[in-house]
Amino acid sequence: MLAELAAANAAYHVIKQAVTNGNELANYAKHISKWVGAEEDLQKKVDKKKNNVFNKILGKEGDDFEEFMALDKIKQQKSELISYMRLYGRAGLYDDWVAYQAQARKSRRDALKQRQKEIDRIKETTAWIVVVVVVWGGAGVGLYLYIS
Repeated sequence: MLAELAAANAAYHVIKQAVTNGNELANYAKHISKWVGAEEDLQKKVDKKKNNVFNKILGKEGDDFEEFMALDKIKQQKSELISYMRLYGRAGLYDDWVAYQAQARKSRRDALKQRQKEIDRIKETTAWIVVVVVVWGGAGVGLYLYIS
């Protein structure tokens, strides 16, 4: 969780400086992507921890405040970036920001789906190889036992 927060903080400061200087956000796509990704990763970790069966059974809620504070920090950074974009940015910068975030999330989701498809394909291929080896091995053992 600290790694995601550190990545978000570093990217936030670069984006904030770029907006303050009046630079085009397209030049900082890498940092925007890191910030959006860190926000999503942090949210996923919090959700995963909330839905963890062992934590529910044991009633463990030890890091809830730390997680809340990290998410609140990201939320605060987001509101500051919005105000910086509206104050110092060009006309329509915030709308471009929202569109870019949506596009980045969609491309990240598509990449994750593609990766899952590749993993499923590898699993299926491996299963077929195991089946072929077992069948041929069984046939070979059966033939050997029949001949001897």
